[in-house]
Amino acid sequence: MGKVILITGAARSGKSEWAEYLATQSGKQVIYVATATENPADVEWQKRIQAHQQRRPQNWTILAVPIELSATLADAKPRSCLLVDSLGTWVTNLLDQDEISWQKTIAEFLDTVQLVAADMLFVAEEVGWGVVPAYPIGRLFRDRLGSLVRQLGAICDTVYLVTGGHVLNLSVLGTPLPKAIDEEL
Repeated sequence: MGKVILITGAARSGKSEWAEYLATQSGKQVIYVATATENPADVEWQKRIQAHQQRRPQNWTILAVPIELSATLADAKPRSCLLVDSLGTWVTNLLDQDEISWQKTIAEFLDTVQLVAADMLFVAEEVGWGVVPAYPIGRLFRDRLGSLVRQLGAICDTVYLVTGGHVLNLSVLGTPLPKAIDEEL
């Protein structure tokens, strides 16, 4: 299995830049897995996508993968480094799944992550530090992404938190939850 790294943090915290730095430092062929889909009608969204595109080195391979993330990871070659940006957008793309389908999707994703020989960097937004969303779809997003980040973090080699322009290595500074507590949730 390759290295599995999770980079999480708030909006505009520098998560993506830190992931890009780590990918560059890997010395491997970088495959940037973009989960966002372009929307020409949304000018602000297009500007965000363009900012990400402009930062990427020209020699990186770019894959647009809004849905089939597990299959993309499973196809990775051992000498590559996949940078998945972002899990929050991927979760958004799958919000229409019912709970049974969602649980199957997540189980497949987590199983695949543990089998891939390539290095993988996952960027994920931290959710749930504020008020509970007043609308059902917001709560569903928050709960699904929060649970996914927690489950992925439990199997990662390293977990980083990016906030306030600083990077914290939670794998060094923190203590993982005991397995029994983690399994109850």
